[in-house]
Amino acid sequence: MSSSPRLGFVQCISASGLHRMAYHEWGDPENSRVLVCVHGLTRTGRDFDTLARAMCDEYRVVCPDVVGRGRSDWLADPHGYVVPQYVSDMVTLIARLNVEQVDWFGTSMGGLIGMGLAGLPKSPVRKLLLNDVGPRITAQSMERIGAYLGLPVRFKTFEEGLAYLQTISASFGRHTPDQWRELNGAILKPVQGAEGLEWGLHYDPALAVPFKEATAEAVQAGEVGLWSMFEAIQCPTLVVRGAQSDLLLPDTLAEMVARGKQVSTVEIPDVGHAPTFVDPAQIAIARNFFLGS
Repeated sequence: MSSSPRLGFVQCISASGLHRMAYHEWGDPENSRVLVCVHGLTRTGRDFDTLARAMCDEYRVVCPDVVGRGRSDWLADPHGYVVPQYVSDMVTLIARLNVEQVDWFGTSMGGLIGMGLAGLPKSPVRKLLLNDVGPRITAQSMERIGAYLGLPVRFKTFEEGLAYLQTISASFGRHTPDQWRELNGAILKPVQGAEGLEWGLHYDPALAVPFKEATAEAVQAGEVGLWSMFEAIQCPTLVVRGAQSDLLLPDTLAEMVARGKQVSTVEIPDVGHAPTFVDPAQIAIARNFFLGS
C-alpha cells in the first residue's frame, strides 16, 4: 500500500458562494468501507497520516482539510466558519465518495462536526469516535485557543516555525522529533515577506472572527444545541479523553455517558488536548472500536 495519500478536491457551497475543499485519501479507492478523519480548529487532514497508514488496509481513509485550512479555499465571509457550514461540506464530500455509510474519527472541532452529522435523521455515520471533545467547551480552553488563534505570525525559517508549533501543541503529549515534524510540517506554508521568503501558518486568520465575536449568551445557546445533537446520535460512540485535557472535563464525560445512547469512553494518560493517535497504543484504540463487533 502506498505510503502517500492521493489529493482530491470537492466543490461545496456557502452563503457567500462556491469553495473547494481538499481531502487526502488513503487505501483502495473502490473500498466501500470508508473512514472519515476530521481535524481540530487550526490543524489539517495531514494530522492523520500515521493513523491512516495503519487503517488503510481495512478502510478507504479520507482526511479533509476543513474549509479555511490547508489546501482548501478560504471563505469570502468569515462568519461561515461555523459547524453548520462544515457539516454541509461533509455531506457534499460523502456524496462525492459515493458510499451509503462512513465511520467518523473527529478530533476536537472534527468531533463537533461529527456530532452534528451523526445527530441528523438518516445520518450516514455508522460509528463515531470523538477525540477529546464533547458538547461542553470550557472557558479555560477557549481562552487558551483565543490566545493564539488568528495571530499574524511569521517565521524566518521552517525550523523556527516548527519550534513555535511544538510550543503551542505541548498538550498533545510526548512525541519524538520526527513525529513532531510530521505532525506540524503541514501546518506551515511558504509566504512572501518584506525581506524575502518566510513561513506562515496554513489557515485563514479570519477563523478568529466568529470565535472572538461569540458572546456568553451565544456560547450557552450553542452548548444547549450541542447537547441536543449529541442526545440524538443513535450510533455507537467512543469518547476518548486526554487525562490532562482542559477542554473535555471528567464531569462532562460522565454526563455524555448518562445522556448518550451507546457511549463508551477511554482515557489516555499523560496527554492533554488532544491525543494525536500516532502512538501504537492509541491507534489500537481506534482499530478496536471501528473494526470490532
